[in-house]
Amino acid sequence: MKEKNIMQQKSFAFAKRIVKLNKFLVGKNEFVLSRQVMRAGTSIGSNVEEANGSRTKKEFASKLGIAYKEANETKYWLSLLKDSGVITPKEGESMLADCEELLKIIGSAIRTLKASLKSEAKT
Repeated sequence: MKEKNIMQQKSFAFAKRIVKLNKFLVGKNEFVLSRQVMRAGTSIGSNVEEANGSRTKKEFASKLGIAYKEANETKYWLSLLKDSGVITPKEGESMLADCEELLKIIGSAIRTLKASLKSEAKT
């Protein structure tokens, strides 16, 4: 079996944290916010997986773009949960740091891919 790349590993680990956060939020009867953060936070990894199964670089870039947007949305929900006191500042900062790391990894991959696509288009 092919070894997972860092983006896959990090997005899967982050999704597991999101699932645990969702359980905590449901226990506090925070159903609306729990659904939002669960959907966006787990979607990052699923889109990374879809990207890795892409047939073309263009399709790969599109799926990574969706993963990046979902990570941005997740960042919003985590910030809201932290700043409204639903989760502790410590937990919020920890999850936000992981989310920021994913944004940097995915963003870097997108920039590299776009540069590659541009150079291929010129030749």
